[in-house]
Amino acid sequence: MFYPEPLAKLIDSFSRLPGVGPKTAGRLAFHVLRMKEDDVIDFAKALVNVKRNLHYCSVCCNITDTDPCRICQDKSRDASTICVVQEPKDLVAMERTKEYNGYYHVLHGAISPMEGIGPDEIRIADLLKRLSDERVQELILATNPNIEGEATAMYLSRLVRSFGLKVTRIAHGLPVGGDLEYADEVTLTKALEGRRELL
Repeated sequence: MFYPEPLAKLIDSFSRLPGVGPKTAGRLAFHVLRMKEDDVIDFAKALVNVKRNLHYCSVCCNITDTDPCRICQDKSRDASTICVVQEPKDLVAMERTKEYNGYYHVLHGAISPMEGIGPDEIRIADLLKRLSDERVQELILATNPNIEGEATAMYLSRLVRSFGLKVTRIAHGLPVGGDLEYADEVTLTKALEGRRELL
């Protein structure tokens, strides 16, 4: 079945988004077709606004509409720690905990030789520049607990040895509310490695 050109272009545009197949793209396009014109215009403006007004923070490489970003501008944060995350969404997840009050560095990816992503393709050079600040005492590696995240964490820990910093890795293990029987071997191994004494 052939759609009118404007609808076909919209379906094609939606299908280019990650995780959106042809059927979902069609459903989204027909949903847009049923929306009020003002809502569609607001949606289109939001898309254009994101593209035109967001950029990377010159300090931490997070996505921001100000430079430096609001976190880097916040002088009440602990300047002795930098938490390294892979993506801006990981920074948001860390902030939601309200447990960490230091600064961040966003790599925008992880080392993955299989995908042709080496250290030069992610924001490691920007991180190294920041580590010359004498206030930084600890680097917290909060990369994902998968092969790429582990490789990136190991690479960074070796790379920054000469800075004389304390390098830590966030703990991995069982999720709260999870059952041991459903955990895979790697998760259980990490949980055992990260065990701590109960006081």
